[in-house]
Amino acid sequence: MKKNIFYLLILIAIVSCATKKPEKRSAFLKGFSTNYNTLFNAKDALNYEFESRDKAHKDNFYAPYIPLLTYDEQPVGSELGQTQLLTDKTTANARSVPGQPANTSATVLEIAEAKALKAIDKYSVTRDGEEKNKAIFDAYIVVAQSRIYQNKPLPALDALNYLFTNMKDDKRIPLAKIYQGLAYAKMKDYHKAEDIFTQLKSQKLDKDYEKLLSIYFSESLLNSGKKDKAIQELENAFAVNGNRKIKSRVAFLRGQILASQGKNEQARESFLSAYQLANDFEFEVKSQIEIAKTYNGKGDYNGAKEYLEKISKKGTYGSRKNEFYYALGLMAAKAGKKEEASAFFRKSLNEKVSDPQIRGLNYYEIGKSYLEDNEYISAGAFYDSALASMTYEPSKILLKEQSEYIKKIAKNYYLIKKNDSILALTRMNENQRNDYFAAYITKIKAKEEQEELARKRDERAKDFAGGDYIANSIFANNSTGFQDFSGSKGFYFANQNNVSKGSATFKQVWGNRALSDNWRYSARMSSIDDLKNDALGITSVQNPRRFEASFYTEKIPTDQNVLSSLKKDRDTASLGLGIMYENFFSNTPLATKTLYDLVDQKPEEKVMLQTLYEIFAMNYEKNPSAGERAKQILLAEYPYTSYAEFARNPRNNSFVKSNVEAENSYKTAFALYENERFEESKSTIEKALTAYPKDALVPKLSLLNAFNAGKTSGKEIMILQLEQIALNYGKTPEGEKAKEMLLYLKSDIGVQMTDSQGKIIVSPAPKAPEKKIDIAVPEEVREMQRKLEQEEATLQKRRQEKRQNLQMEPQEIQIKK
Repeated sequence: MKKNIFYLLILIAIVSCATKKPEKRSAFLKGFSTNYNTLFNAKDALNYEFESRDKAHKDNFYAPYIPLLTYDEQPVGSELGQTQLLTDKTTANARSVPGQPANTSATVLEIAEAKALKAIDKYSVTRDGEEKNKAIFDAYIVVAQSRIYQNKPLPALDALNYLFTNMKDDKRIPLAKIYQGLAYAKMKDYHKAEDIFTQLKSQKLDKDYEKLLSIYFSESLLNSGKKDKAIQELENAFAVNGNRKIKSRVAFLRGQILASQGKNEQARESFLSAYQLANDFEFEVKSQIEIAKTYNGKGDYNGAKEYLEKISKKGTYGSRKNEFYYALGLMAAKAGKKEEASAFFRKSLNEKVSDPQIRGLNYYEIGKSYLEDNEYISAGAFYDSALASMTYEPSKILLKEQSEYIKKIAKNYYLIKKNDSILALTRMNENQRNDYFAAYITKIKAKEEQEELARKRDERAKDFAGGDYIANSIFANNSTGFQDFSGSKGFYFANQNNVSKGSATFKQVWGNRALSDNWRYSARMSSIDDLKNDALGITSVQNPRRFEASFYTEKIPTDQNVLSSLKKDRDTASLGLGIMYENFFSNTPLATKTLYDLVDQKPEEKVMLQTLYEIFAMNYEKNPSAGERAKQILLAEYPYTSYAEFARNPRNNSFVKSNVEAENSYKTAFALYENERFEESKSTIEKALTAYPKDALVPKLSLLNAFNAGKTSGKEIMILQLEQIALNYGKTPEGEKAKEMLLYLKSDIGVQMTDSQGKIIVSPAPKAPEKKIDIAVPEEVREMQRKLEQEEATLQKRRQEKRQNLQMEPQEIQIKK
């Protein structure tokens, strides 16, 4: 008996140690051990990552759209519970997972993925190509989620494909399909994602799956640019989701999309829903600001204003006064109350900073109002302050570009103002000048009296040690006088850490300030005044003779060369200003007005030609009536210039096919040219160009017409027409031919003039130019002047050449039907 028992124990040991193939494993036992061992750890790691993200998450309300792919409690595996707001960004989090050893080389998402893969490897039970262990479905979903949130959508699809192949009859397959659509959306294959999501919507889904689908689908549609469909899907997401936090986010995003489409009324209603459902203080404040942004100026402004002013004084809302004042400023601006809006923006700047971006936006709005009033120096100063305060990088990049444009415009604008003022003074008689400067002296006396009163007031506010004890001072109600960054006592400036942090905080709040009295306000405004005076050529040094009219009148220039130079610089700067309005801000009406004002000033010919060309070029397609006056001046007063040729036949890139009648006209014109009937050929071509302005033969007709001009009007006119062809049709064979002809024609030796006896006439040597007074002119203006002078020299050379018949004949061009 004992022997039998011994053999039985040996047999049991051998059987227990033998390995089984995966398909022979017990599905029940393996499902049990999987759920309570490795897979449990994988889910726990994934949950920990999502909880960490939730705590670290902070919405960027200045981006075009807030993210929706976030949840209160992220569904792990196939268990969908309450939702938790989590970003969809793959934040690498290397902190240790509770119950897991610390890992410094892998992120938590990688740990979760590895654990799930280990569970699959150990506990998968496959029989006849079908997965028998139902818990493996959860493992593959964890793998897919981990990979998606690591920005590895393609490997995530590999994991999901296993479920579609080996667990296709599982009732949780719709969840795998949802993550499949999400993976395609991450890969930016929005068409495939939309097909998957649309197919799912046609099925009857579990309620939790439907909630998840509505959120992923709406964001995928938005990312693909289908805003109208995204709005419809967000309405569905708002209806099916019961969680207040999710509903408020859905409403906020819907409002952002509607606002971007200009549907302010609907956007306002959506933001109002977001505010009412929000359970987050930050979300409430930002919703109120968005409501103010969508105000259309037609509603009850006073009622809305009272409401915001009242709410800004309530409890914790008081800490966000600066943001509510910013919202009030936006509403006032929409209502057309410009001064009231500016007052609210300035009040916001005086409040405690709760959001540096809002502070920067306040500076921007004030600067924008100065820009609208052509106060470019002030606008540039406030834009610089906005750049120093803003935290949202895309806004800073755009604003930096605008700030640079404003500074360039300011140089030209104030040069024009300065030279106009000087030239206006030269046109006054002596009595008018004395009256003008008497009024000016009265102003500066009043200003200096006010500055002296302010200085005395500031002196009285200081004690014998120079300490500032005004009630609004940073030292008031502060025992140390400085912000304590270290938390330890001692002399503030002895700790370099404290000094550097304090300096950075000061610059972020106040910007770069000069050390002077009343620095909070007067330093900023006086620096702007100094910049304006410098741009206008007004010295800030107090001269003892500043109260005498003669001190100013004796500085007015009388030399004609100096006055001509002032006029020339002023006109060139005005031309540059108009071009900058168009190129920098796409403000065609303002650019056109500025350039027409220059035309009325009767500048020299080269500036006039360039100005008329710019007016016509920027208007002939968008607003032909605005450019018609410029066109008529070019054709009437400068008919033989390339600018006039451009006005007759502007660039056209829509030559696509040839008309049969146009082909016949070309053949007729060419035959007339061969028979030396140049005027008739020219007339035929002009009629064809008028009748078929967009025909494919227009470049050929124009080239043939240039040869006609060479035969009838001479070399100069032919060169002008060839230049026009090279400009308009540079990429066509005719354009290339025109360029070759120009190189040949311009290489000719200039003609020498002779008298009646055949002797060469020697031109007298040019007189030495008179010395001109050097005037400070922006480099952009000087560069434009040099360019215009080069063009003028070329034009003069052409006009001085003797007209001569050309020996070159055009080659007949085969017309391709």
